[in-house]
Amino acid sequence: MSVNSHLLQKSASAILSTTEKESISRSIATLRSRLDSWFGKNLTTHFTFGSFTRETILPRSLDAQSDIDYMVVFAEGGNTPQTYLNRLKTFVEKYYSSSEIFQSSPTIVLNLNHIRFELVPALAAYWTGYQIPSGPQNWQDTDPNGFNTTLSQANKSCSYLLKPAVRLFKIWNARRSYPFESYALEKWMADQSYWSCSTVGDHLFHAVDNAQLSYYAPQWKIDELTRAREIVANTRYYLASDMPINAESEIKKLIPE
Repeated sequence: MSVNSHLLQKSASAILSTTEKESISRSIATLRSRLDSWFGKNLTTHFTFGSFTRETILPRSLDAQSDIDYMVVFAEGGNTPQTYLNRLKTFVEKYYSSSEIFQSSPTIVLNLNHIRFELVPALAAYWTGYQIPSGPQNWQDTDPNGFNTTLSQANKSCSYLLKPAVRLFKIWNARRSYPFESYALEKWMADQSYWSCSTVGDHLFHAVDNAQLSYYAPQWKIDELTRAREIVANTRYYLASDMPINAESEIKKLIPE
């Protein structure tokens, strides 16, 4: 198996299985029905967004923090974000009393056996689409599914190799205790130029080479990224030296079987 075939195979295995998708779809349908029953006309709409809708979500076997982002848009404004978070928490405690439930601002987390939901309260905004919490007292504008189009267009321009590379980088990120915030990583990868890249490995290597941590990043994050870059450099060296077995062995240190 070559380096590229290993990476393609691993990226393909990082897509939700049919069984997982069906299970998640049933949970979403149940959540929708219960939200309608509990809140009625107090909601204008509610819907999924985030990595699930972009097809960059990882199975839980590869990412323990894998979740479904779900926006709940309230009809009446005029209150603080915490007011709506409290209403969502009361709702999930009513219908999911045996599940793990907690607030992780700006969301209410509902942890089911097979998937985790992050419920985000929102208000409709005339110009920007929606507002979501920015802390317990303030709101911020958001376009929850606007990035989907950006990523899809970038993926198309990369011969549909960018999304596989995103999933691979997210696999590494999850295995190494999340040096990067997942959404920020996806946005950054979508904004890069991959003009010299022709394989999924090229796209992944470019991202690893150019990823930047914040100035105040702790040393363990710096060490993890440095090690990833060393693996990429070693893999390239073995490929250039016509040592495919060594190259494959090296890349599996970054993305194991």
